[in-house]
Amino acid sequence: MTLISTAALVIGLAGGADVTGQAEWLAGDHHVHSRFSATYKPDPADPDAPPVPTLGGDGPHTIIQNGEAAGRYGLAWMVSTDHGGPRHSVMNYELAYPELLESRRTTPGVIQFYGMEFDTPGSEHSSLIIPMHDGEREMLRRIEASYGTREPWPANPARDTRAVMLEALREMDGMSPRPVVIANHPSRSATGVGVWGEHDAGSLRDWHDAAPRVIIGMEGAPGHQATSLKPDGERGIYRRSPTMGGFDQMTATVGGVWDALLGEGRRWWITATSDSHRHWSEGGDDFWPGEYSKTYVKATRDPDAILEGLRAGRVFVVTGDLISELDVTASSGGRTVASGETLVGSGEPVNVTIRLRDPAGANAGGRTPEVKRIDLIVGEVTGPAKDRTADGNPTARVAQRFTPSDWSREGEVLTVRWQMPAPLGPVYLRVRGTSGDELEPAADPAGEDPWSDLWFYSNPLFVEPR
Repeated sequence: MTLISTAALVIGLAGGADVTGQAEWLAGDHHVHSRFSATYKPDPADPDAPPVPTLGGDGPHTIIQNGEAAGRYGLAWMVSTDHGGPRHSVMNYELAYPELLESRRTTPGVIQFYGMEFDTPGSEHSSLIIPMHDGEREMLRRIEASYGTREPWPANPARDTRAVMLEALREMDGMSPRPVVIANHPSRSATGVGVWGEHDAGSLRDWHDAAPRVIIGMEGAPGHQATSLKPDGERGIYRRSPTMGGFDQMTATVGGVWDALLGEGRRWWITATSDSHRHWSEGGDDFWPGEYSKTYVKATRDPDAILEGLRAGRVFVVTGDLISELDVTASSGGRTVASGETLVGSGEPVNVTIRLRDPAGANAGGRTPEVKRIDLIVGEVTGPAKDRTADGNPTARVAQRFTPSDWSREGEVLTVRWQMPAPLGPVYLRVRGTSGDELEPAADPAGEDPWSDLWFYSNPLFVEPR
């Protein structure tokens, strides 16, 4: 197979889509597995040799099938993220990358990034997204070969430490272009509410301090949401500490870990993914990319613009296609900012506008959900926490709840306007909404219908007095 340059492929990425240079909400998924997430067995002929990989062992789909599904379910971008085993960097380099190039040709309307689910030193998994450029293939091999915890043979426990992860992040921060890292399913290893596992508030702070231009946030809503289509299945395979409305407790708890990080002024964003391995119709736990969860980025249809939008927090997330657009803006003193941005206050009240699109058509589950409520959440920014493990922000609160009587409707577009008194100190604002009646997202019971419990979340904007 002849490998052509990434630059040449980018020329045709739009594939007939509107390429006007105008920023729009582009749906995507940064956590998708293929047959190159192999399983490994000892070599019966040589027990001292590296284990033998079995392609498709942890999911049967090709990268091409994933790309086609992403296009079918309305995604504009996707990241191929297989995880590893001994010498997995070689498999990625020699086998997965050529198939990714073929998928880019097969489904040119979906911008498909190269990456992996990083076997993170000293912690849980994370999504590693490689910017699209001619050196992408070598960049991923270098990172995985140097830092992936399952890469060495014989195994090297000394590589699996939090200090090594900080070293990896600092090296990535020095790369050009810089990769993007997002913490995956942050509370899947938690053993209770606020009883953290491999990801905790302290480790996330350490990561962000080491490379804030690389590590940008965490999965707010994990994948594996189709698990609960089974009678005893837990959404997200969160077996020890459940999701809440399909979202990780770090995100879903007002005043929890996400608010703790935002309350320090950190630009820490959330996403939502499929974590697709095997589709539920095949006996698996997953939806196809874009079938249930979407991460929307405000950007032009350009690979670099999409990654820049992710880094800048121009992002909202949604399950079940409850909404397809969400613009949250704050205005004061003649200036207006949106999600990810900072409004320098004028001493005047702040006018908040929430504009969203509630699509009239059916989603992939055959439902036509409607937004029943929108919540505006406000928290104070008080600076770095004295306790690095602090996992709460007591100032975070639902400042206002909006129901249909509070918004105007023009076709599919709902608009809410609200005025906030001029804040006395720095604050952040974020928005969530739901198709249900719960005032706060409750712990999801096993076997819950995921299509009946839908939420969306914006990323925050910040307001700072002069």
